Amino acid sequence: MIDLQKTLTQSVQKHGVPSAAAMIGNSDKVIASAFIGSADPASGKPMALDSIFQIASMTKAITSLAAMQLVESGKLSLDDPIGAVLPELAEPQVLTGFDADDKPQTRTAETPITLRHLLTHTSGLGYPFTSADMAKAQASLLGEVVPGTRAAITSPLMFDPGSDWLYGVSTDYVGFAVEAASGQNLGDYFEEHIFAPLGMADTGFSVTPEKAARRVALHSVAEGGFMPFPLEIGGGDAAEFQSGGGGLYSTAPDYMRFMQMVLNRGELDGKRLLSENGIAAMSRNQIGNLRAGYMESVVPMLAHEIDNFPDMDTKWGLGFLINPETGPNGRAPGSLAWAGIANCYYWIDPASGIAGLVLMQYLPFGDERAAAVFEDLEKAAYQAD
Repeated sequence: MIDLQKTLTQSVQKHGVPSAAAMIGNSDKVIASAFIGSADPASGKPMALDSIFQIASMTKAITSLAAMQLVESGKLSLDDPIGAVLPELAEPQVLTGFDADDKPQTRTAETPITLRHLLTHTSGLGYPFTSADMAKAQASLLGEVVPGTRAAITSPLMFDPGSDWLYGVSTDYVGFAVEAASGQNLGDYFEEHIFAPLGMADTGFSVTPEKAARRVALHSVAEGGFMPFPLEIGGGDAAEFQSGGGGLYSTAPDYMRFMQMVLNRGELDGKRLLSENGIAAMSRNQIGNLRAGYMESVVPMLAHEIDNFPDMDTKWGLGFLINPETGPNGRAPGSLAWAGIANCYYWIDPASGIAGLVLMQYLPFGDERAAAVFEDLEKAAYQAD
């Protein structure tokens, strides 16, 4: 048995993390759950299992599933030029350098961007905090970039599509493709085709007033502890678009439902969201000889430099990081994982039939204390009798 509450309590206290909620499950049940700390240190509001977090880039897997649903229904294609669906990507330009006045120099991309490129982060699009050149190009072209605006994800490509891997705004464009192909805004599509079938009643692009008291406050590391950092990662209600790359709010129980569906190869409680072949495609290497998972950090207050498995030739499927070898804490080869920038982490291990997550709510991403809590959780999952 897993005494997850004991594990989480000891880990949070040892590493000095403000609070966390965690859950481990298999394909048909929750094995263990736990929570500890304050959801808002300023008010002393306690954490609860159904506390609502900004899950940020954990949104990406859900957006990827939505796109694959539309691929299976024939409304999207993985390998046709995405410019037919998203005209703004029809003639992509690749950054070649900067002139004497630091103005970006570009050329036409050698290949068109496809949905597969967007799903695998091989489109050439980055984030300003993961690519110094992208940040410099945006500053030159746009001046001040406001989060939640379309301008914030507008940039020349850092390389020709398909030639390299760079974590970035690609999944926001996947969200736009879902909207274009379905005729619905992203939140409505998610609700009808993913959240309602899975019973994810506390997940969405906004938090209703009656649920606002359950939100976990976002903090950032400060000298001597943590300080409030009232940032809406997806732009909040003022955002110009619903961010398929990072805009969702959710809870540990809701996201476990999504992970259980993946463990069940596209089905949960008799409701099929994607075919077994579709889940298999999402779960296998889709980037060939490229390596995925490394991220530089241009903005240390937001994220540290990250390399999840520095000694492995890690890959990317259609929405997930894939470890090709056994992980140091017991994760089987072929497991699926990713995270959210406010130190939210998950993994799905089909070979072992187990999935787990831990949700925290502070910056910077990759802080060693949060990483240690996640490591302790994962070890507990695999060391249980």
